[in-house]
Amino acid sequence: MNLTIDTIQANIQLALAPVFLLTAVATLVTAITARLARNVDRMRFIQNELYSNHELNDKLRLHYEKEIIEFKTRGRLCTLAIFFDVLAGVLISLTVLELFFLQTGAARIVEVGYVVITFVAGLVSFVIALALILVEVVFAYRSTSWDLPTIDKSNKTRMH
Repeated sequence: MNLTIDTIQANIQLALAPVFLLTAVATLVTAITARLARNVDRMRFIQNELYSNHELNDKLRLHYEKEIIEFKTRGRLCTLAIFFDVLAGVLISLTVLELFFLQTGAARIVEVGYVVITFVAGLVSFVIALALILVEVVFAYRSTSWDLPTIDKSNKTRMH
């Protein structure tokens, strides 16, 4: 095993190349988490409106109930996207470790096939997370109600 400074430097560079993909994974987790947080905040607001002492007309109540169902679907999509994105991060991190151990000769149990499998699985998982967030964004846009019932300020009841 040849452990010169040049060899160690080359090994570290090779092992750290997939780390740039980890940056994308972390950024996507942050973006999805922000979408999920906004989704949950809106759902809590609607639940407070539905179950508080406010008198809601039937049209607004029906609208809010429909929105809650839509927010549950969006929340599930976000959660699933986060799962696949984190899985991608784990698999790519394993790839980095495998590459490092392979290049240094520190672990003979790691085979080249493992590197390919974890890297490809990590990329596939990342693509699935991207596809899920795309579905969530499209669903969010399509479920947006542009004709939300308004509040009549004169008698403080909610109307359309």
